[in-house]
Amino acid sequence: MASLAEPSPLKQYGGHALAIAILTGAVAGLVYLLPQSAYLWVKALHVIAVIAWMAGLLYLPRLFVYHVDAEVGSAQSETFKIMERRLLKAIMTPAMIVSALTGFWIAIAVYGFQGTWLHLKLALIFVLFAFHGHLAASVRRFAGDANTRSSRYWRFMNEVPTLAMIGIVILVIVKPF
Repeated sequence: MASLAEPSPLKQYGGHALAIAILTGAVAGLVYLLPQSAYLWVKALHVIAVIAWMAGLLYLPRLFVYHVDAEVGSAQSETFKIMERRLLKAIMTPAMIVSALTGFWIAIAVYGFQGTWLHLKLALIFVLFAFHGHLAASVRRFAGDANTRSSRYWRFMNEVPTLAMIGIVILVIVKPF
């Protein structure tokens, strides 16, 4: 049960989750009603979700850089904990799920899950899934005041999604293989 000081999960995350659910439902309805343009609607939802997920993958390690320097138990540290948790649970994880579902649909429906470029893209996406998991575990460590990583480490980790994104964009646009 949520304490009086802490809003319920529905109040904390309900707005974002509701917005994603409405958008996903609207796209599903359009796919059903307008099957000839289904690909364009699913692709639009995919791009929206990828942008939201990537924003979180780029921002969360930056929050960790600053959180490392905050004194344990300080108001600043507690604020970072709230920001990190909300970013992960309300934006990043739902956006990752929508990205994965729509991307999987596109990979099957449009490309028949064929193409070396697609398989290489999927490998980079699995790197991002693993990175997301690492960030989620790190949010839990920071929440328990148990972080052991330096700000230098988090600055370095901040580059992982950028490098993966560059590779993914090149593979999708150029399709070199």
